[in-house]
Amino acid sequence: MSLPQATMQHDWRVADADEAAVGRLAERIALKLAAGDLVALSGDLGAGKTTLARALIRAALGDAEAEIPSPTFSLVQTYTSPRLELAHLDLYRIAGDDDLIELGFDELVATGAAIVEWPERAPSLLAVNRLDIHLAQGASPEQRTLALKGYGTWGPRLARLSAMSDFLERHPPWGTARAVYLQGDASTRAYTRLWDAGRSAILMDQARQPDGPPIRNGLPYSRIAGLAEDVRPFVAVTGTLREAGFSAPEVYAADLERGFLLLEDFSDRIFGAEVATGTSQAELWRAATDTLVALAPLPVPDKIALPDGTSHRIPPQDAGVLGIEVELLPDWYWPAVYGTPVPADARAEFVAAWDRVFARLANGHKGWVLRDYHSPNLVWLPHREGARRTGLLDFQDALQGSPAYDLVSLLQDARVDVAPALEDELLAYYLEKRSSEPAFDAASFRFAYAALGAQRNTKILGIFARLTMRDGKRTYLRHIPRLWRYLARGLTHPDLSALARWYDRHFPDAVRHAPPDIPHRESRL
Repeated sequence: MSLPQATMQHDWRVADADEAAVGRLAERIALKLAAGDLVALSGDLGAGKTTLARALIRAALGDAEAEIPSPTFSLVQTYTSPRLELAHLDLYRIAGDDDLIELGFDELVATGAAIVEWPERAPSLLAVNRLDIHLAQGASPEQRTLALKGYGTWGPRLARLSAMSDFLERHPPWGTARAVYLQGDASTRAYTRLWDAGRSAILMDQARQPDGPPIRNGLPYSRIAGLAEDVRPFVAVTGTLREAGFSAPEVYAADLERGFLLLEDFSDRIFGAEVATGTSQAELWRAATDTLVALAPLPVPDKIALPDGTSHRIPPQDAGVLGIEVELLPDWYWPAVYGTPVPADARAEFVAAWDRVFARLANGHKGWVLRDYHSPNLVWLPHREGARRTGLLDFQDALQGSPAYDLVSLLQDARVDVAPALEDELLAYYLEKRSSEPAFDAASFRFAYAALGAQRNTKILGIFARLTMRDGKRTYLRHIPRLWRYLARGLTHPDLSALARWYDRHFPDAVRHAPPDIPHRESRL
């Protein structure tokens, strides 16, 4: 068995931890577990390796009462968690590396995470990227001192866990709270629900970093597209929205430099989940439309002050932002479908057609654009009143642009089907609610709605292709047919006919329903 060599990147020592503290540490490690991981547990007999392994597996399973038998005699026990496959191995009785081959160790690590007791019995394990945890007796017989060492990709993850634990310890009672993994979004942000004595909070974990390497004029995609690269924009926008009476999360504590926030927990009543359990979609989407009607007249401040003395400016949703987003389709979706780069003439025609649309949009009314205003980011709060019934979760990438963008994000939800009849009903409802505003132009708004809907769905096609090709996140592919249906709706606007012809010519119906990561064999180019 030949495994790649790795270099240690970080170590962390946890001294004199009692059983509860060891359990909390296991919960936090479980937050960062990923396929391909090896967690190697070493220490004398009775040091607590199996206790730690069980706590880690239960945390990953999300079941504190799960039965976790010792693998002393079976050598390996496997589990399926909501996020990944787990294997628990006890190597005390193996003779050496050859026995690992019989256990299928390579496959276990390739498809999931392996938690190994007595790793020293198989020397080749020392070659993989891993998290080593050595347990020894602490100051009392009931305490343990743990020495953690992260290798390869576990180096930065362990450094982040150490910083997270330090942040929580500084803000009681959250240092002793239970930590439960929450499914995040498509970004680099991670979320954890914390529980303490019946009270809960959400931990947002976002280390400062750009979204990818420089791609144009020395800037990464995130900078060009106006995406948040740290937690400061979230803190700025949530404060502004709360002051205006909207249901944005309260920030209980913040470390702006390291990128940790403790936030109000709105519960799990996410719009998408509510629809799945039978709540009326029409009621939810109308409430969210009411929130946008209330948001429309709210002025966008020139800059928003932050607690550390810095400030945040809301970027404009200009042609640069809109353009770099639609170019995700030729950059990522086209190669995913056709297996080749987009031809220069097709790309030039695409960019020119969109530039004409963006020039017209530049003249419209500008207001708040929360940007990801759709079902995964909206929470149903029926006990509140008016616009506050919609809980807002994701707005750190907010822009100053056309309010039509958020409405079409809602009514052409990328994750949930919205019937054309409901879309038409709520678009008319929104227009009627704003019709009394002296400067409101319904025809201009309808154009912006159609154009920005086409722009957004084009962008998301590219993002989902990128998530699949670059990040291996294939679950987003199931939404592709829905996006094409929405895109076709928007392109029926007569002023978007040039764009419609480009899409029809290069992505006919047969291509639109082909798996986007497999080159289509009947390209019409």
